[in-house]
Amino acid sequence: MAVMTAAASPHVTAEDEVVRICTDLLRIDSSNYGDGSGPGERETAEYVAASLAEVGLAPEVFESAPRRTNVVVRLPGADPSLPALVVHGHTDVVPAEASDWAVHPFSGEERDGVLWGRGAVDMKDMDAMILSVVRQLVREGRQPQRDLVVAFFADEEAGGVYGARYAVDTRPELFEGATEAISEVGGYSVEVGGRRAYLLQTAEKGIGWLRLVAEGRAGHGSAVNTENAVTELAAAVARIGAHPWPMHLTPTVQQLLRGVADLTGLPYEPEDEDAVQRLVEALGTAQRFVAATLRNTVNPSRLDAGYKTNVVPGRATAELDTRFLPGQEAEVRDTIARLAGPRVRVETIHADVALEVPFEGALVDAMAGALVAEDPGAVVLPYALSAGTDNKSLSRLGITGYGFAPVRLPADLDFPALFHGVDERVPVDALRFGARVLGRLLTTY
Repeated sequence: MAVMTAAASPHVTAEDEVVRICTDLLRIDSSNYGDGSGPGERETAEYVAASLAEVGLAPEVFESAPRRTNVVVRLPGADPSLPALVVHGHTDVVPAEASDWAVHPFSGEERDGVLWGRGAVDMKDMDAMILSVVRQLVREGRQPQRDLVVAFFADEEAGGVYGARYAVDTRPELFEGATEAISEVGGYSVEVGGRRAYLLQTAEKGIGWLRLVAEGRAGHGSAVNTENAVTELAAAVARIGAHPWPMHLTPTVQQLLRGVADLTGLPYEPEDEDAVQRLVEALGTAQRFVAATLRNTVNPSRLDAGYKTNVVPGRATAELDTRFLPGQEAEVRDTIARLAGPRVRVETIHADVALEVPFEGALVDAMAGALVAEDPGAVVLPYALSAGTDNKSLSRLGITGYGFAPVRLPADLDFPALFHGVDERVPVDALRFGARVLGRLLTTY
């Protein structure tokens, strides 16, 4: 249980320190290579825990494996009859090759009002917002309306096995009484039809990381071989990679496209793929996320076979990144098995659910209200994320999750391209805006 005591410097606000906190986080290398070889999240978790302890909180720090560190703290609310809200972020980042970047990816350098570094948008920006807002609440001795379960998880970039999934499976009591959650990749602004719109994430595709396995007859590379595993695998990969997945508009996507049509005057014709594409293109850079939510996607991503040119291997494998829409998992798996053929086996590396929740209710109203209060005249629309978040793991406890990491962005910034991209960066004004919006939400909902 947290200790709610005021600390020194009560007049320091979240807006005052969010940039410093984000800079500190960006300077810590918490790269997740997905194979256990990275530095882990311990150093970042220690920074988070120390930041919480500094204002009088008593966070729980626990590891699922050496250096795979998670931090959770509960702030008691003024009304114990209200269900708790989980506010969570992940502290790992994808790797970065320094030679590809204009600045060192772990420098946390600020240039012309923009903060650069791996994790600047995914998702140490939101981590910094959460920390700064929580610190302000405690310093000022203010209680939220309901219990806040504040969590910083490891391993999200590799599916959350050592982070959110571990916490949910082994420490479910930490989330007792929670019914809703907010996290990353929602609440960011785009320009649509001359209006600023904020995309609030209410759905995300499911994940199926799959392995194709072909087995054949090993032998000399100079001989005739009609049971060549590489040939069999290559044909299967080509069929799967070229498969034209049909358009399927989920309720979230339909609601988003109707909103875009209202803002732009373009027709909403969900049966016409060209009309749908025009609405997606009206979202500008956000179409990078949205276009992939019109259908299921399967991308071959890895190949492995053999050890010498003149030796035909007896086994060849490929890996697929499958992202399926809500309700489509079984259909996608059946289609992949059919395309792979009878001589190629399909194995599961990692799988997790697709999510879709309503764009309505008190929490949605509060998130939208907090955004519009800080940016009058803006509109808020729902959208589906083509990737995944730790809300998948929390859903195992019946917790309804939304993506809400609010940032107001320049219209010309290709924000989606920065996720896992080179020269990841975030405007400092966007961080301060996010701290204000998040603070407003957590003190009023």
